[in-house]
Amino acid sequence: MELYDAMRTTPATRAFTDEPVDDTVLYRILDNARFAPSGGNRQGWYVVVVDDRATRERLRELYVLGWREYTAHVREGLVPFAPRDAGRWPGPAIDLAQARGTPAPNDFADTVDTVPVLLVLVADLGVLACVDNGLDRQSIVGGGSIYPFGHNILLAARNEGLGGVMTSVLARQEPAARELLGIPEGHAVAGMLALGRPQRQITKLKRRPVEEFTFRDRFGGPPFEGKPA
Repeated sequence: MELYDAMRTTPATRAFTDEPVDDTVLYRILDNARFAPSGGNRQGWYVVVVDDRATRERLRELYVLGWREYTAHVREGLVPFAPRDAGRWPGPAIDLAQARGTPAPNDFADTVDTVPVLLVLVADLGVLACVDNGLDRQSIVGGGSIYPFGHNILLAARNEGLGGVMTSVLARQEPAARELLGIPEGHAVAGMLALGRPQRQITKLKRRPVEEFTFRDRFGGPPFEGKPA
């Protein structure tokens, strides 16, 4: 696809047909995605391609627990696990144990083990330059060396006529996921990606215009209003 077309028509796809994705196609997606940038070009990402049925079912069980916690926040009008104290996380805003025990039916979460391709994205924490560590707020910078690779996977999938979504909900059950997948110490679950042939290809995406999030000279300053080419 033409690059700008791919960027403008790559939604979060969570509903797939039963059509399998050939390993050759998946390899091509990963082979192109690997050219994503990362701090120091250290490429601190690893991917687990999950094919085993029992492993997939266990991942679904773990994902559902995280999804229940996520949904419980939404029901209370909260952004899930947001650092709501001026950029700091003051602790749980809900009863997490109660949330995990409360069903929250969801078509994607309840069937994630059946998607054509299931990938777990793993980050080697020891090679991430988290230059915002020690600031009096939630650290976020380390992800900049991992998530461009994840998004490249989604763009490459779109180029192959596929769709996908990258979700971080599995991180809520990281200890169990690490044990299940044999992920070593010092590594973290950065996300889980589901790929496949979309049941419906959405090409009209809603996003804020540039003028709403881009300023000149200072935050909240005059909006940047460059004319589109």
